[in-house]
Amino acid sequence: MSQRQTRSQTKAVDATNASLPDIKSHALSNPTLEPPIDHHGISKEPIALTRAITGLKTKDHKLLLRKQTWLQKFSLEIPPQFAKNAEALNAALVFAQEEAGTAVCIAPTGILLTCSHCIAESIDEYNKSKHSWLVFRSGVVVKVTCVVWDNRRDLALLRVVTSYREGRATGLTHFPFVTISPTAPVLNSRLVCVGHPGSEDLEASLPGVRTNYDVLHVSTGHFRGYAEGQDPQDNSEIGALMHDCWTYWGHSGAPLLDVKTGKLAGLHSSWDDETGMRRGVPLEAILEFLEQNKNHVALHNQGN
Repeated sequence: MSQRQTRSQTKAVDATNASLPDIKSHALSNPTLEPPIDHHGISKEPIALTRAITGLKTKDHKLLLRKQTWLQKFSLEIPPQFAKNAEALNAALVFAQEEAGTAVCIAPTGILLTCSHCIAESIDEYNKSKHSWLVFRSGVVVKVTCVVWDNRRDLALLRVVTSYREGRATGLTHFPFVTISPTAPVLNSRLVCVGHPGSEDLEASLPGVRTNYDVLHVSTGHFRGYAEGQDPQDNSEIGALMHDCWTYWGHSGAPLLDVKTGKLAGLHSSWDDETGMRRGVPLEAILEFLEQNKNHVALHNQGN
């Protein structure tokens, strides 16, 4: 069986000179309009989102701000067949750093789901006290902490600690989220994947070649079943779910949404480098993971 392919496993050199794609496509007719986001929170006094707040390296902090700007100025191409469920795309988030990934909000209180390898490749690399910064599709920036890290399932549960919007620290208590499907997708059912393709072409012969992909990309495909003989609960080497939505480096953790319902049917995680088939974390693993860790969601729902 081919092992999972991730950004850090393939990246041979530090992408110091890598940058975001040019802001070039899908412009909104009025980019000054406020991005779609829930307004149940109370805004506080303006606070500039500086490096002193994020604690990020200079290039990572600049990347965060550039990704935020792109997301605020440009819209996504919505597949016509997904138009009635388009709001589900608002729950997608991108990681701020160059070693990026994707996540999805699964609860209005700010509980996020992503792949464990987006947080750390191994238990030795995992630091539960470390915070991460992500940006919602709307441009809202959030600081999160990882509350559960499951390398076997390749899943991680994140909790929003602070959110920033338009240079303000906000008291948002209601974030856009997706509903998790109670049943697994039917074979060959249609899926939508929304993820963050990386800015550097890691398959190019020379380092630093830019992909010019958009910060957030929507693709369509089909659920192709599960890998024969693989335990759906074990995605440590490669995801057991198979699909053929287009993905690239940085899509790890991207939600796979059922076209008909808009509900979460799995997470993209990897691909089989022998067959080219995209792989993901099955719904069964997600449901079992959340059931085993429901105390973390419940505690946060109570405001703790």
